[in-house]
Amino acid sequence: MRALREADVDLRFIGRGGPQMKAVAGDNFQNWIEKSGVLGLWEVIKHYGYFRKQFHETLHEIEASKPNAVVLIDYPGFNLRLARALRKRLPSQKIIYYISPQVWAWNRGRIKKMARWLDLMLCIFPFEADLYNQSGLRTIFVGHPMIEQLRDRQPSPGYGSAGKIVSRTDSSGGQIEIQRDSNLVGLFPGSRGREVRKIFPILIQTARELRQSKPKLRFEVAAASDELATEMEEMLAPRDRHLFGIKVGQTAEIMQHAFVGIVASGSATLEAAYFRMPFALIYKVAWPTYLAGRLLVKVKYLGMPNVLADKQVVPEFIQHRAKPQDLAKAILQLLDDPMKRQEMISGFDKIAAELGESGASERAARAILSEISS
Repeated sequence: MRALREADVDLRFIGRGGPQMKAVAGDNFQNWIEKSGVLGLWEVIKHYGYFRKQFHETLHEIEASKPNAVVLIDYPGFNLRLARALRKRLPSQKIIYYISPQVWAWNRGRIKKMARWLDLMLCIFPFEADLYNQSGLRTIFVGHPMIEQLRDRQPSPGYGSAGKIVSRTDSSGGQIEIQRDSNLVGLFPGSRGREVRKIFPILIQTARELRQSKPKLRFEVAAASDELATEMEEMLAPRDRHLFGIKVGQTAEIMQHAFVGIVASGSATLEAAYFRMPFALIYKVAWPTYLAGRLLVKVKYLGMPNVLADKQVVPEFIQHRAKPQDLAKAILQLLDDPMKRQEMISGFDKIAAELGESGASERAARAILSEISS
């Protein structure tokens, strides 16, 4: 949105999203992130009335405002239905999808239908462009917006205690020195309350297992909000609290200084790969959601680093396999085995190269404006 505004100051935005989008758009934009950010089959069913109301309000808003383009961002359960309804009601409406829904993982046959509903797909992974274009859906690979968000996140002076200096390559090919604390483990239990409630207790138990072998270990936990930080503090037993530093909004900083980490499946796994932090992947959801996902998902791996590499670069501990003893064993191997660490970091170098150069937002903005003017 900022890149669009810089390219054309007269653009106006309406729609739904989060507080940062509303800050760019102004008053005629709804911040619905708190209510719309539900996770899991049962949660969606419970909130069906809310989503149905929002769906019809969105349709009416688009019909009334007659925008030059509708840009649907991720969120496929809502947005693909909206695209289908818009194409039926407003056949000439320009409809652009940014951040491809991962239909390649659960329903490739839907791509041909999407080609009838959408004018243009903007994707963030290169293999998606090939897949969609082959199916008749005009697609442009713009690169991953994460790169521009993270490229300038350098280690902060004095962060952490003395440790081991390792280097990584930045997006321009230069070497950046990062100081990692050999006794620091980063924990990333997710950004939603339901995720944290499922995953953080397992991480606490894993930390206890690790301390039995390495009593000097400390743990820093990334919290997405003050509310989640408070909730995690309450999950800690009094005897554990001195071992865990819960930090709000410091995901990148922790990833640059932890020697290893445990990361909940999601965009944070790509951040960890970008910062070359060796890690194990964890995920756990309600059993109905997991069983429904098993029936639908057609890919070998859950984590995007593994999907991009088409092999297991990072060990995955999903659902019933997310056991503290097994996670601790994997982390100890990454702590003690330099060859294992280097093998994973080399895999991350290749994955980071797949994400493209910085400037994804500018490329997406140019593609949207070109589509509007065509």
